[in-house]
Amino acid sequence: MFFVYILECADGTLYTGSTNDLEKRLKQHNGAKSGAHYTKTRRPVTLVYSERFRTLRKALQREAGIKSWTRKEKLALINSGSKT
Repeated sequence: MFFVYILECADGTLYTGSTNDLEKRLKQHNGAKSGAHYTKTRRPVTLVYSERFRTLRKALQREAGIKSWTRKEKLALINSGSKT
């Protein structure tokens, strides 16, 4: 399984990413040196949304789509969906 996820950072900004291990990736964002640079300076982060996909290709397509959205559109998705 692959996941697309949205994190809310401590400064209120949103970060969208993808992974094959959501729990491990969240730990990396919050504490490991291997977390994304963007989230390293905005810790702690909270998982606010995620979706599951069977293929990496589908997950990356969805991630790219969400990243092109406005903040308002992302918040609407977060409010209409749920964490997996």
